[in-house]
Amino acid sequence: MNCSISGEVPEEPVVSTKSGLLFEKRLIERHISDFGKCPITQEPLTMDEIVHIRTGKIVKPRPVQAASIPGMLGMFQIEWDGLMLSNFALEQQLHTARQELSHALYQHDAACRVIARLKKERDEARELLSQADRQLPTSAATEATISGTTLSNGKRAAEDEDMASAKRMRPGISSDIIKELTDCNAILSQQRKKRQMPPTLAPIEALERYTQLNSYPLHKTNKPGILSLDIHHTKDLIATGGADANAVVFDRSSGEILSTLNGHSKRVTSVKFVTEGDFVVTGSADKTVRIWQGSENGIYDCRRTLKDHTAEVQAVTIHATNNYFVTASLDNTWCFYELASGLCLAQVADTSESEGYTSAAFHPDGLILGTGTSGGLVKIWDVKSQTNVARFDGHVGSVTAVSFSENGYFLATAAQDGVKLWDLRKLRNFRNFSPYDENIPTQAVEFDHSGSYLAMGGSDIRVYQVASVKSEWNLIKTFPDLSGTGKATCLKFGPDAKYIAVGSMDRNLRIFGLPEEDGPSES
Repeated sequence: MNCSISGEVPEEPVVSTKSGLLFEKRLIERHISDFGKCPITQEPLTMDEIVHIRTGKIVKPRPVQAASIPGMLGMFQIEWDGLMLSNFALEQQLHTARQELSHALYQHDAACRVIARLKKERDEARELLSQADRQLPTSAATEATISGTTLSNGKRAAEDEDMASAKRMRPGISSDIIKELTDCNAILSQQRKKRQMPPTLAPIEALERYTQLNSYPLHKTNKPGILSLDIHHTKDLIATGGADANAVVFDRSSGEILSTLNGHSKRVTSVKFVTEGDFVVTGSADKTVRIWQGSENGIYDCRRTLKDHTAEVQAVTIHATNNYFVTASLDNTWCFYELASGLCLAQVADTSESEGYTSAAFHPDGLILGTGTSGGLVKIWDVKSQTNVARFDGHVGSVTAVSFSENGYFLATAAQDGVKLWDLRKLRNFRNFSPYDENIPTQAVEFDHSGSYLAMGGSDIRVYQVASVKSEWNLIKTFPDLSGTGKATCLKFGPDAKYIAVGSMDRNLRIFGLPEEDGPSES
């Protein structure tokens, strides 16, 4: 007896009282619940008209294929073939899924890159917009009529170019700022007239006995080289700028690094302390200038990034008011900035020259700016009018350093051919130093804060006693370059010339002084 639906022997047989047909209970129950009629006669049918049949245990007969060994092997073969086909289909689906996933991941990565680029462009556009908003002039700038003359090696020559046409659109240096600079100049000039040699200044006998006290590895080993340094005389801090694109603020008294200034993408060419406000200003070969501010824990954070130059920034110099600073660049311009806002008030270009600026320094009184060019020319500028008032030539190669003496009328410049001293009163060169071979440039020159000593660095470090124009400038001490590179790149006198800090093309800052003043040592 077989089920009228499946044609197989039912496990739980039931019979219809209407038609007398035999069904499998689970099959007829499902059909009645779905359709409510007999699947064979199509007459209405309910479960009440189904009668259960009691039977003994039913043993299903084996299929014909399972009745013999060859038939069973054939069944197994069919099952195996089906399994293999199913496995092949699954592998194809897996391969397709992997390809789709790889494509989706690639699209996701490309989308992330596009989003990052758009965010960067958005941020740059916002920064440019904010700079443009800051640099919009608040009032119409008054044009200054340039009727002065320039001085070339002390001889006056006619001014052939209009400097104002070379300037970018800037707010200009206002009359209030000029008054602030003039008042500062008057105070400092009056103090200079009453200036006396400080009793705590290191005497010549002490400098003759100076030796290396300490050597501190401050920068990375993969790109060694200290390119610039500055000293905060009040706090006895030393800031260095390195070829590793970092600047370091170092506490000489404790021998510890206070802060590493990360942010520039290329070498830091110039670093300067602002003595008031705990600021550090850095210039870099990445064409930017950064203003850093120190916190109570000694860490310096970047407050502003200035992008007004189009080539490497080679020099930074701070005005005596500590409210303004100037940057000089290889793009043949120098910029006058307000420190508090980071606003470029004036950008000055000399259209008569194509060489970029490689060094710059303020006169101690703050109304004169000295710049050196890559063509060996030294230019003196009037800061108030931003006009070039004097030019000194005669150097060979780039002017690597410019330093004004505290007495106000000596200027020292360094280049490939050595050091030249200029008398600003008569606008002439009165002394030359050629300490090294013609293939070895003089990288640094610096007067001490009192104007009593002059130091220069190249393949070694030499210290001279400052004398008058006609008197001989005696060599006090020669320090060998202990870096092994043969190239001292920067140097500064400490307070009262009690020590000399030297940076070289290795990563070490070296301190020279009297042995009894030795502090914490690194080597």
